[in-house]
Amino acid sequence: MRLNPKPKTLMADETDGRRRRTVESRARIVAAMLQLVHDGDVTPSAEMVATRASIGLRSVFRHFKDMGSLYQEMSAVIEAELATIIDHPITANLQSQRLAQIVERRAAAFEKMFPYKRAGDLQRHRSAALDAGHARLNARARAILLEELPAEAVADDLLFEAVDMLLSWEIWSRLRRNQGLSPQQAQDVLGATLHRLMAGLPK
Repeated sequence: MRLNPKPKTLMADETDGRRRRTVESRARIVAAMLQLVHDGDVTPSAEMVATRASIGLRSVFRHFKDMGSLYQEMSAVIEAELATIIDHPITANLQSQRLAQIVERRAAAFEKMFPYKRAGDLQRHRSAALDAGHARLNARARAILLEELPAEAVADDLLFEAVDMLLSWEIWSRLRRNQGLSPQQAQDVLGATLHRLMAGLPK
């Protein structure tokens, strides 16, 4: 006896349902990874991710070939979120206020990404994708300075490189971790130092 094939609409619904479940499971895994890192575990295991996501361990590796690819996905999510902060236009008119806004934006972005960037940096030496993401972050931050700093500062190579270094992720990380400053204290240090560096430029 020959069975009637399933209607095309039913097959399409089943396919759409599987895709939706795949997308939802993948999102749960990434959300679990983000939460674990946010809570302070910079090297969570696949087992920990599976437990937090309330799924089986095998499901983690059905969606991600290894933990490195999961770190990549985490970094991509954070990079997209940071773009909304870092790329927000500087609106102040006075130079001192514009510089203060630049510092404020950097501080907000770096603090938001702090636990995730720490986790990613631990894996960067073994991941070309994570290294490329780090390079994109630096390039984007540098491009903003080229656009927002006074022309005199951009034209002064030594000054520009000093400002680019000062407002880098590495300096923020040092202030927060090695020197134990609070986010506000770290922002104040950057603001005061940038003000001194730029003091000789026309107002």
